[in-house]
Amino acid sequence: MIERREALLSELITLRDYIRWGASRFNADGLFFGHGTDNAWDEATQLVMHVLHLPWDCDKDLLNARLCLDERRAILLVFERRIHERIPAAYIIGEAQFAGLSFYVDEHVLVPRSPLAELIENEFEPWLSREPQMILDLCTGSGCIGIAAASIFPYACVDLSDISAEAIAVAERNIQRYHLEDRVRAVESDLFVGLKGQRYDLIISNPPYVDAEDLAAMPEEYQNEPSIALGSGFDGLDFTRRLLREVEEHLSDDGLLIVEVGNSWVHLEEVYSGVPFTWLEFERGGHGVFMLRADQVRQHRLELGTG
Repeated sequence: MIERREALLSELITLRDYIRWGASRFNADGLFFGHGTDNAWDEATQLVMHVLHLPWDCDKDLLNARLCLDERRAILLVFERRIHERIPAAYIIGEAQFAGLSFYVDEHVLVPRSPLAELIENEFEPWLSREPQMILDLCTGSGCIGIAAASIFPYACVDLSDISAEAIAVAERNIQRYHLEDRVRAVESDLFVGLKGQRYDLIISNPPYVDAEDLAAMPEEYQNEPSIALGSGFDGLDFTRRLLREVEEHLSDDGLLIVEVGNSWVHLEEVYSGVPFTWLEFERGGHGVFMLRADQVRQHRLELGTG
């Protein structure tokens, strides 16, 4: 490997050379793209620009710039890590984009990729009857959903909750990045245990929801994400069942619950056949996100409590 790397250093010279070679290698080695990019070219570009401390949207003429030896060697080392360890690029870079904002991420949180970003950007229209004053981002991970919501509702107070202390540390770092300490807080909590007495106008959750079959079939890149944030039992609903049993006492009278369950929506419909879930649609793709109003939760409390 070292001999091959040294040979490449003399063959690949320009910024364009490294992006092209990286994209070719990524495709040849069968990498999976789904953690911020969806193709080999963008993934290679992201990694190269990170090493060179350059923005993605730099002048295209810069692609012909010659790179110094240290820069070339650093790029190849990053490429090797991406190829051989199957680490998502966002973890290598330590950053991911969500709802037009940039977030610090590491291996203790999922790489942000939820279709909920589109919902946030559209200010939850037409579902909210009024601007929320209290928001909960349950299973927050990096804090991206709650912080993005705070950015569009400047007068709302937002709780970011997660069972993982490591995830809470990441969320706190992102709160500080956007100077939101006065109205956004991170709370270590197993579901609502650490949030007793709190009620929210809007509860948003991207919880663990992958069922056992899908989890076993996932590409290797997902094995580098925290398993606690992905799998949720045989049918993917272990966490969601608990959430639906307990959520009533944490919603305001006209509150809204929005939860992403991905492919496990099929199981959810089977288990709670009498509950009128509203399944949200997204222009940019994505599925398996349901909405319930507080009055629907109250009306169907018996079924939700026994699911």
